[in-house]
Formats: sequence, structure tokens, C-alpha cells
Amino acid sequence: MKTLIKNGQVYMNRHFEKKDLLLDDRKIAVIGDFLEPEDADTAVYDAEGCYVTPGFIDVHTHGGFGVDVNAATQEDYEKIGHFFAKEGTTSWHCSILTDTEEQTDWCIKEAVKHYETNTAAGQPHGNCADLMGIHLEGPFLASEYKGAMPEYLLRTADMPLLKHYQETAGGFIHYITVSPEVAGIPEHVKDITEMGIKVAIGHSGADYATSWKCIDAGAAAATHTFNAMRLFHQHEPAIMGAVLESDVYCEAICDGRHLHPGSVRFLLKMKGYDRVIAITDSIMAAGLPDGNYKLGVNDVIVEEGDAKLKDGTRAGSTLTTGQAFRNLMKFTGESPEKILPLLTENPATMLGLQNSIGFIGEGRDADVLIMDSEFQIKETFVKGRRII
Repeated sequence: MKTLIKNGQVYMNRHFEKKDLLLDDRKIAVIGDFLEPEDADTAVYDAEGCYVTPGFIDVHTHGGFGVDVNAATQEDYEKIGHFFAKEGTTSWHCSILTDTEEQTDWCIKEAVKHYETNTAAGQPHGNCADLMGIHLEGPFLASEYKGAMPEYLLRTADMPLLKHYQETAGGFIHYITVSPEVAGIPEHVKDITEMGIKVAIGHSGADYATSWKCIDAGAAAATHTFNAMRLFHQHEPAIMGAVLESDVYCEAICDGRHLHPGSVRFLLKMKGYDRVIAITDSIMAAGLPDGNYKLGVNDVIVEEGDAKLKDGTRAGSTLTTGQAFRNLMKFTGESPEKILPLLTENPATMLGLQNSIGFIGEGRDADVLIMDSEFQIKETFVKGRRII
């Protein structure tokens, strides 16, 4: 399966340059000028007048297009992954909301079955975004800042349980959200990291000192920064102060609802454009009309695209990565060159996957977007396969 993308403005080294790309066997094989098809089996795509960028990476999403991750079968992952890919996402984490042990086990197994199908040796990748891992949002979270988490399922740090989940997943759990103030968490951040799981802190009212214990122990990120989080006070900077002061990556939901555009600009000013990761935190309602939906065990009402529980608590979003990219340019007034790392390089680097995804370069995975002059997604290639 070879594709030659010609005449596009290709994003490399944080600027656009007219280049041709040859995609071959899931990889970007050649980047050059005036490339020609290697043989009659090479498909040619003319990207004249278009932008060619790395595919977007969404490290935190609960679903879309009618599929809730907590209820998703192996087949559902194909459906949701196809929707994500058409909206610009080429790599994603399925975020499992805090649930019963039995349901969490089931969710993990279905995700792994989908992943194994799409990475089987010698098989072409499916017609969908690449599921790169599992994100557990909980269950080691603080009840005071639980958001949409079912309080009766929250618990203190339980390493045997997490080890069981990771063994069930075959190591496929790559990311977890924990609250620093939950009993046992600061002492176990290092242990969690050694399981191959990146730690994000959030859903938290932790004080400044406790938050720093987790950061010093290896926490890599903050979950949907400013949302479900104790805010800054000059006498007690709290988790927000620690997150902003440190070098951890900050997730941000840039839908214009979770964060005011001024808050987005403030976060970028404080952290810099190399430490913010745009996420969707989307639910099954993404891509669908207003109505009644589910988020794990929760009933969610979506009105004018805004997802909330019956008590008014915001419950995820209906955002896509493509819209987040356009929103960020609008909110900041910055160029696409400056915004793109928030959806590509930064999440890849946080996860330690920068040699495979998040960048366009020879030998890297052929996860590529073609966008028109208005930065609408025209075509998506996942591991070299054009999504149809």
C-alpha cells in the first residue's frame, strides 16, 4: 500500500514547506521534491493548495458518534475510530470512566481485542484512527471534585487492583488520572509509573505541597486543567499553582465552554506552547444532535452542544480535535504553525512516542492529515491507509 502525496505545504520543523511525501507500509518512506510514483500500484494524491500535517493525537476522550467507551464493543471501536479519523484524530486513548471492577475489566478486554486486530502482523490497519492505549480516569479520585465520576465507585489507592487491570490489558493501560490527596497516591506515583503508566493529576482539591509530592514523584500531566480542580489562591496555591509552576503537561478542553478563551491564553502564557495538550474529553454525543446520552453509568443531557448531568454538572464535551485546532487559532490569534504542537508534538512527547507519531519525518508512522485553506479536514491517512 503506497501513496504519494504531492504539492502540499508540509508541516515540518514547525513551519510549512512545499514537499512531497511517499507513504509506504505504514511509514513515511521518503520526503522530497518532485517525487514520482515508484510503480503502477502507487496511488497519487494531489495536495496542491492544501496543508499536510501530522495527525492529531487525543489522549483523553470517552467517545463519539453514538459510542460510549464504557459500553464499547470491539466492533464499536471501529465505528468510533472511523468518526475520529474523519475529524482529524489519528491516534487516541480510550478513556474509561470510573466504573465497577467487572465493567472496567470488560472495557479493557474489548479495547485490547480491537487494538490487536488492527496491529496484527501483515494485516492492513483498519479504516479508523489508531487506538494507542487505555486511559483510566479513576477510580483513585477525590469525591469533592468528582465531576461526572460516580462517587460510590471512588476509592483510595489500590495497587493490587491497578496491577490486575494492567495485567488484564497486557500492558495496554498507558495513562491514568489520580487525585493527589487520595490516601496512598503520593506514595505510589512512582510505582504506577513503573507499571508503564503515565500519571496525570486532577479531579482534585489537593493542597500545593501534596500536589508537588506527586509531581516530584513523576506525575507527567494535569487532567483538563482548571476544570474539576481547586483553583489558585495567593495564600494556598493548591494543585493549580503547582501545575502551573511545574513542568508537567497541561491538558486543556478548548471548546469555549470548559475554558473561556482568556483562560486558554492565560494557560498558554504561563506554560508555553510546548507544555499544553489539547484534548476533547468528548462523549458519545460528539458528532450527533442534542439529546439524551450516556457517560459511563451517568445520564447526560446535551443542549446546544453542551453536555451536562441532570444536576447541571458539565460532563465531557462534544468537541473534536479538528474543531479544537480551529478554536485555538481563533482564541489566540496565533498561526497554525504555533498551534499544531498542542495536538501533535506535545501529546506524543508526553507519552514518549515522539519517534513514531506527532511529527512528519522519514521512518515515522504515516499518520497524516490534508487540510484545506480553512483548515477543514479533507483527507486522513492512518498508518498509510487513507480513511474512506
